[in-house]
Amino acid sequence: MDALAGLLEGPRARGAFMIRACFDPPWAVRVEDGAPLTVMLMVRGDAWIVPESGERVRLRAGDLAVARGPDPYTCADDPATPPQALILPGGRCSYPDGRPLNGSMDLGVRTWGDRADGATVLLIGTYLVRGEIGGRLLDVLPPLLSLTSEVWDCPLTPLVTAEVTRDEPGQEVVLDRLLDLLVIAALRAWFARPQAEPPAWYRALGDPVVGRALRLIQDDPAHPWTVAELAAKAGVSRAALARRFTGLVGEPPMAYLTAWRLALAADRLRDTDDTLAAIARQVGYGSAFALSAAFKRVYGVSPQEHRARPA
Repeated sequence: MDALAGLLEGPRARGAFMIRACFDPPWAVRVEDGAPLTVMLMVRGDAWIVPESGERVRLRAGDLAVARGPDPYTCADDPATPPQALILPGGRCSYPDGRPLNGSMDLGVRTWGDRADGATVLLIGTYLVRGEIGGRLLDVLPPLLSLTSEVWDCPLTPLVTAEVTRDEPGQEVVLDRLLDLLVIAALRAWFARPQAEPPAWYRALGDPVVGRALRLIQDDPAHPWTVAELAAKAGVSRAALARRFTGLVGEPPMAYLTAWRLALAADRLRDTDDTLAAIARQVGYGSAFALSAAFKRVYGVSPQEHRARPA
């Protein structure tokens, strides 16, 4: 498993919100849904993405932007256009004065806005749940990133455009998977830029020794790994692996293993009904008690409290 696969391997999109937004200028929509990650793909026309703080971004046809929540932002034809609608948690929409807007701008299957053939067409895909594993990568992303069509040349674009308005059996699952692929392709392009600054553990995956150890940990976290065994499989001494791993990743192998196991456990507590004992076995802890103690030490709450919290 590589870094980008690890991003979405746990809480992959499930029932993600996807829509084709169509507008005629002037238009502006303020997004306050608190979603952890939203992808915006410009199909026609252009738009401005204006975050609560930081630099605004202009999108032209073929460009893509990724907004990392939960901070609000505004999408508009011009930064000076006042918002005409608010997007709120749970898919609710309202006018700026609070009056409900739900339904009044529906234009058909997953299509919303002024008119279906509007001058501006924007595809929007939103993840509704943040997972701990994804957080290891999402936390190093800026609140708003963009890729121009010169950098972002992805064959998925016409496929997503065609699929988002289809009404076929199983279509939500198809769109979920397309959104996953879209995000992975976007982050691959983002980190491939000459000026990119990916996290240390992401860069370390390209190292022939440390990358091997990282993949062993990520692929089989339940295995009772030791530094000696990881070193043997990577073809170096224990001391050499410990030194090289810490230098490239920023933490020792066993500390990384613990963090990875607990991140997996956090995801499974949220995404499954498995018992704590079952999850403990899946992520490499000998008992529910051992997992519970480690989890509370790192996250500050018990596994049960974490599971009970709203996603």
